[in-house]
Amino acid sequence: MNYISAENLSKSFGVKMLFKNINFNINEGDKIAIVAKNGSGKSTLLKILLGKEIADEGKIVINKDIQIVLFDQEITFDAKMSIEDFIMTLDSAPILALKKYHQSLISHDPKEMEVALHEMELHKAWDLENEMKLILSQLKISNLSIPMGKLSGGEVKRVALAKLLVETRAEHRHTLLIMDEPTNHLDVDMVEWLENYLSKEKITLLLVTHDRYFLDAVCDIIWEMEDFQLYTHNGAYATYLENKMIREDNLNSSIDKANNLYRKELEWMRRQPKARTTKSKSRIDAFYETEKIAKTNTQKQGLALDFEMKRLGNKILELKNIDKRFGDKILLKDFSYQFQRGEKIGIVGKNGAGKSTLLNIIQGLENADNGSVETGETIKFGYFSQKGLVYNEDERVIDFIKEISENFPMANGKTISASQFLRLFLFDDITQYSPISKLSGGEKRRLHLMFVLYQNPNFLIFDEPTNDLDLPTLTVLENFLQQFQGSVIIVSHDRYFMDRIVGNILAFEGDGNIKNFTGNFSEYRLSKKEIPITTPSLPETKTTTETKNNPGKKKLSYKEQRELETIEKEMPMLEEKRNKILAQLNNENDYQIIANLSAELENLTEELESHELRWLELQEILG
Repeated sequence: MNYISAENLSKSFGVKMLFKNINFNINEGDKIAIVAKNGSGKSTLLKILLGKEIADEGKIVINKDIQIVLFDQEITFDAKMSIEDFIMTLDSAPILALKKYHQSLISHDPKEMEVALHEMELHKAWDLENEMKLILSQLKISNLSIPMGKLSGGEVKRVALAKLLVETRAEHRHTLLIMDEPTNHLDVDMVEWLENYLSKEKITLLLVTHDRYFLDAVCDIIWEMEDFQLYTHNGAYATYLENKMIREDNLNSSIDKANNLYRKELEWMRRQPKARTTKSKSRIDAFYETEKIAKTNTQKQGLALDFEMKRLGNKILELKNIDKRFGDKILLKDFSYQFQRGEKIGIVGKNGAGKSTLLNIIQGLENADNGSVETGETIKFGYFSQKGLVYNEDERVIDFIKEISENFPMANGKTISASQFLRLFLFDDITQYSPISKLSGGEKRRLHLMFVLYQNPNFLIFDEPTNDLDLPTLTVLENFLQQFQGSVIIVSHDRYFMDRIVGNILAFEGDGNIKNFTGNFSEYRLSKKEIPITTPSLPETKTTTETKNNPGKKKLSYKEQRELETIEKEMPMLEEKRNKILAQLNNENDYQIIANLSAELENLTEELESHELRWLELQEILG
């Protein structure tokens, strides 16, 4: 069933083009992720789908039998309303039946109870009630009587997410669920539950997220918005990156060919008399088309984070026997750690466990109850906090940065101006002289990141840095942090970001206990899930002694042996096919042929990986 179709959709704001003549379809069961840098038009596209914006050109057809529901960054609510009342404001038959049932439990009216029970059965509200309890439990929402105004920002997000999921289940109509950064303010357990929930449920989904593991687990289609176009990629995030690289390589190849032809045709154009014949008009038209391709700018403006870091001394940072508690709650208990030069540490734990408190103690923003903090004389902290920028509403972007310094030192010994540094962070001249209050949420986060780095720190502290940063900015930030020579502490629920950067984990495991784990974030999570198997000791007998001394090899069954032989024959052939397709892709210019070859390559790769996995399993049986 087709939900939405769009043909030749275009939208611009003033002179700024967002997208031009884009086409797409959303069908039932599709799980689509939108990937784009801030300002490419993804939010505007969502507003067009929701009827909040109108396209300049083109046609969009929305099936009259579907409903569209949105999980947005901005959540409006009545502060006096309880959590339960906020969720139950949904206008659907199962929810209304559930409300009537709850009211009858309070009134104890037999007739009211009879009517309520009938409606519960009629609208299948019993299933909905169980589903609601599961969703609230997984999102750690327990006391439903708390007023919405008493909740933190993260708690409001979780309640709004619960309401959205309940709404999706309550409605029996076909539903398109649009989610804008749903993993912000969720801890890792909640994120893993949500990705499992969305990937298994028969939900049609359009998703904007910076969480690449979440994206890979949930979505099987990626929309890439770039250069005013929308490109559709079937497959995971890695497939999208591969397709994007192939497209850019082929574009560069086309531009090179056009440049060679352009130089020849330019000479011909200059030699021709003013009165040209009809015969040469087609060649003239072709020249201008070639000129357009030849002058295509493929240089992507991006972050170039290469600065001269202040020198680190021999002593970095040492925490000795730190204790910290709030009332009866113990956050840190006898915690000691000595940070090393260039060390990249990840800090993980549940919300409220004390992670931000530890960051504050490290920087001297908060005092420990007991213990000491010794900081090296050359250490200069750069703190990227969740609170965001502190600024005057009318202060211009350029003036905000110039308050730190007029110029910035680069690694090559030269300096660049504050305005040049802003351009590296994708702030054009118009934006630089605009008030900070006019920036979008993502642009403010980008400016905050720039503000931290512009102060030239040698010890970076990031508290949830990935929230509201687009994927292109995150990728460059990750590449920079991998090469950064100073020390880094990161508090984040973004598993992909942590896996790329950190090599050591400090895990808050409750009651003030912090575990020091060597490895990345995924390895730590895996270690938490592994359950040690204990085998009861057997009496020492001749048989067990022989088994221990002569373990020997296990044998494969006849069927398994044949399977192993087949796999070992097929794997080299599959590898050879894969290499041939890669060679074809490198020399192909036709986009349709590239798409077909890419699909064939994906199938071959999956088959090859399946063979490799089964081969390893059979080898393990053999010992």
